[in-house]
Amino acid sequence: MTGSEAEFARIDTSRPHPARVYDWWLGGKDNYPVDEELARRILAVDGTVLRGARANRRFMHRATRTVAQAGIRQFLDIGTGIPTEPNLHQVAQQVAPESKVVYADNDPIVLRHAEALLHGSAQGATEYVHADVRDIDTLLSRAGESLDLGAPVALSLVALTHYLGDDPDGDDVYGLLRKYVAALAPGSYLILSQVTPDLSPEAIGKAAENFRRSGTPFFPRSLAEFSRFFDGLELLGPGVIPVTGWRPEPEDVAVQAEGIVPVYAGVARKA
Repeated sequence: MTGSEAEFARIDTSRPHPARVYDWWLGGKDNYPVDEELARRILAVDGTVLRGARANRRFMHRATRTVAQAGIRQFLDIGTGIPTEPNLHQVAQQVAPESKVVYADNDPIVLRHAEALLHGSAQGATEYVHADVRDIDTLLSRAGESLDLGAPVALSLVALTHYLGDDPDGDDVYGLLRKYVAALAPGSYLILSQVTPDLSPEAIGKAAENFRRSGTPFFPRSLAEFSRFFDGLELLGPGVIPVTGWRPEPEDVAVQAEGIVPVYAGVARKA
């Protein structure tokens, strides 16, 4: 993080931002009326969103522990969001204190809170990059100042790809993910979760329409569409599955009993 970033990053309170809407769903305080308004509208048409937000956080914890226990010591988390403890670096460094973590996000509020993300273990390192996922060259160049991209990295994009389209004339999310994976060393991991219309089509359709009316693109994807992100990679068991079913812990089993969470998740390794 540079002084110029802190000086010139401006918070646009005229339109909602996904990170701040997500913060409201998680019970956070770092959001504005425009974010709360959209969050409440979506909650009114899709009663699963609070469970989904919490389930995504727990999936991130489980996936991070899984790859750390497999020997990964470098993590790149894109679409970090506003800090909510435990953060990824706390999970990774609990397994391996020497872990290095780089967070990246494009929301100026996350930039303002970056200092809260940087208190890691004495043996490891945590850094923050203010950059957009679409600006792959800048983001990887900045991340490469802290991470050795010639060694395995866990790349995490949790609850991010559904904000990116797959129009060749606009966002090309599949091409973008291929570029990120191509930049990873063999032995790296890809951690993803994504909203799907498969499990609750009417509610997700209404939620997507509310996002789009607010100026936020939103692209729920089917199982087949989400699975494409892992093409050429080795999926870890249990494969691509609803988020609460990915190596669940007791709390996740309890959430399953409450009802569906229309989110798919998966973790894969680059051979």
